[in-house]
Amino acid sequence: MSVSFVYITASSVEEAEIIGRNLVSRKLAACVNIIDSMKSIYHWEGKIETGNEVILIAKTKEALVDELTENVKALHSYKCPCIVSLKVQGGNTEFLKWIVNETK
Repeated sequence: MSVSFVYITASSVEEAEIIGRNLVSRKLAACVNIIDSMKSIYHWEGKIETGNEVILIAKTKEALVDELTENVKALHSYKCPCIVSLKVQGGNTEFLKWIVNETK
């Protein structure tokens, strides 16, 4: 089974919920976890910035990562959103099958 977890950051819980609901309703993800209140320190346009962000973890098939990424970019408020895919190497086979069955 080719399953990926996609790590995404967003500016707010509201934005994260819009993105998460969109991904699940379009069957691009079986599940999206939203983790509130993370502090980020990063370089942006020549300066060191600090901001609060929200984490999303979308559980999907590896074959859907590109489509999921384009969908997130279309909904996202950032010019260059963090969207990275991490291939799942193992785990509960029944859970991994569930991800495959709940996505298109």
